[in-house]
Amino acid sequence: MQLVLVNGRILTRTGIVEGKALAIRDGRIEGVLDSADTPAGARRHDQDGGLLVPGFIDTQVNGGGGVLFNDATTVEAIAAIGAAHRPYGTTGFLPTLISDDLAVVDAAMRAAEQAIEAGVPGVLGVHIEGPFLNVKRKGIHDPSKFRVLDDEAVALLSSLKRGKTLVTLAPETTTPDMVRQLVAAGVTVAAGHTNAAYGTTRKALDAGLTGFTHLFNAMSPLTSREPGVVGAALESQSAWCGIIVDGRHVDPAVLRIALRTRPLDRFMLVTDAMPTVGMIDKSFDLQGRHIRVVDGVCVDDHGTLAGSDLDMVGAVRNAVSMLGLSLEDAVTIASRAPAAFLGLAAERGTIAAGQAADLVLLDDDLRVRETWIDGVPSSV
Repeated sequence: MQLVLVNGRILTRTGIVEGKALAIRDGRIEGVLDSADTPAGARRHDQDGGLLVPGFIDTQVNGGGGVLFNDATTVEAIAAIGAAHRPYGTTGFLPTLISDDLAVVDAAMRAAEQAIEAGVPGVLGVHIEGPFLNVKRKGIHDPSKFRVLDDEAVALLSSLKRGKTLVTLAPETTTPDMVRQLVAAGVTVAAGHTNAAYGTTRKALDAGLTGFTHLFNAMSPLTSREPGVVGAALESQSAWCGIIVDGRHVDPAVLRIALRTRPLDRFMLVTDAMPTVGMIDKSFDLQGRHIRVVDGVCVDDHGTLAGSDLDMVGAVRNAVSMLGLSLEDAVTIASRAPAAFLGLAAERGTIAAGQAADLVLLDDDLRVRETWIDGVPSSV
């Protein structure tokens, strides 16, 4: 049966429209209609004046709901993480594995495949963040897990049968040819936890690298005589940069400057979320280290950043309040930009005919009232 969402404002590709209705059938958007043209036999859902926006897509979700993906590489864990983030507007996500043994990487990839096959709401693939990283920019990652990207690892990273694979690596620890092989196999490659020089990063970009994981954090900075990874990222007009907008990972002034250097839709909001999202208990263990939330960020006993307690709608609000973006632009970097980064722009990320009915209903304070994933509301 056709579902029609009525009495709401709708954020379309051309802006916010009023006096319209959104028609959904079989998990897809049929189109935006005049409210007076709502079919008589359709099931109506009153939005009570709320704002309908495209569902948010988070490419970096380490955990949520008390679950850390590294600790439980299972379908059930992925479902729990997705369920924890959905109340905050996340309708698509990549469960993210931080540096671990290849056997754990394999288990994570197989779990993502099985989760997609089982129809777990929102899961789009998997993000393998490490272990092909630089110890000089390790952050919270366990350097004992780091290893060289060899043929065995490339074969494993290229093996996902369902969904998208995103791999974060340090370009200086591998070769452009290895990057090329991953890209040829359909893997999306991003630079992160890297101390690469500008020239090395440029060669990786030329080989097909298309992303930068949590821009500014855990990467060589822009300096006067060595532009570093940050310089290469800001110079690129085509690669996507993930940004953690919580006021702590990166100073908002730095992000405001970065936004002026390149197309807005080549930035994307990420949470880098940990198990504390959706939980009252704001502490957990990470590979033998105790992590707790302090002033909104996750840190170990030495104060090292260990991901975040951020959710996607919070990131959207922060993009408006801290970065000065319009709501439309903030939603763009929470939905359309990450969809394009993953090669999913034809089916997700905007409210338009033919797109998956992944939607978020916001109130005037930019709080989530309801979500839909493939046309199924969170209230079901």
